[in-house]
Amino acid sequence: MSRPFLKMNGLGNDFVVVEARSAPFAPTAEEVRAIADRERGIGCDQLVSIEPSATADARVRFWNADGEEVGACGNASRCVGWLLMEASGRDRAVLETDGGLLTATRAGDKVVSVDMGAPRLGWKDIPLEEEMDTKGIELQVGPIDDPILHTPGCVSMGNPHVVFFVPDAEAAPVVQVGPMIEHHRLFPEGVNVGFAQIKARDRIRLRVWERGAGLTRACGTGACAALVAAHRRNLTDRKAVLELDGGELVIEWRESDGHVIMTGPAQVDFTGMLP
Repeated sequence: MSRPFLKMNGLGNDFVVVEARSAPFAPTAEEVRAIADRERGIGCDQLVSIEPSATADARVRFWNADGEEVGACGNASRCVGWLLMEASGRDRAVLETDGGLLTATRAGDKVVSVDMGAPRLGWKDIPLEEEMDTKGIELQVGPIDDPILHTPGCVSMGNPHVVFFVPDAEAAPVVQVGPMIEHHRLFPEGVNVGFAQIKARDRIRLRVWERGAGLTRACGTGACAALVAAHRRNLTDRKAVLELDGGELVIEWRESDGHVIMTGPAQVDFTGMLP
C-alpha cells in the first residue's frame, strides 16, 4: 500500500518522514536504501517514521541511508517535533526514541528547541572496545611522532560520537579519515566522526562524517557532542553557536540538570506518496 510522506530538512540534513500511526511501517534495509537513493528513490540522509506511543506524543524511529536503524537523530527530532506541535497547536511535544524521551518546544517561527537529555560519557556508554578516558581517547591518525589528528573526545547522545579538534575545519580530511574512523575497531557499533575548530569560547565550526550516511550538511547530535567534548576540555563555555555546512545551531549544555539543548530550524520541502 502507498502511504504519504513529507520531505523535510534541518540545515540541509534531509529526511523522508513517514506517517505510521494509522498503519505499521516496517521497512527492510533494502527498502530504506531504495527510498534514500538520490538517483532512483526519493533521496535523503535519514528515513524517519512517526508511530503511536503509550508514553509520549509519538514514537519516532530513524534509519540511516545505508539501511541501519539508529537510536537518535537531532535534526530529524526537531523536524518531527515541529510537525507534532503544528498538528496539536501546542508549544511542546514529547518524542519517544530508542535513545530515550526527547522534549521539543517552540523557539520561534519554524525554530525548535529539543532537550536531547544528558550526554553519556562512560567508555561503555559510547561504546568503546576498551576502557579509556572519553575526555581524550588514545587514537591518532598519521605518523606516530607527528599525527595529523589525535586524542579526540567521545560522547554518546543516544548514538556514538568521536570529536577531533582541528586548527581549520575547512582543511580537515573529513572524507579521507571519516570512513576509516567510522569503522575503527575501537568502536564496535561504528561512530559518527566530528572535526571541530574552536573559533571562540562561544563559536565552533564543525564538519561531520555521519555513520551510515557519509559527509552530511548538518548533524544535530554531532553538534551536541562537539559542544560537550569542547567544554569538557575547557575550550568553550557551556553554550555556543555551532557552524555547520548547512547553517547554524545553538547548543547549550545546561548546568542545572546536565541536559543538552539544541535549537535550530525545521523546514518542509515537499510532500508525496511512497510507492
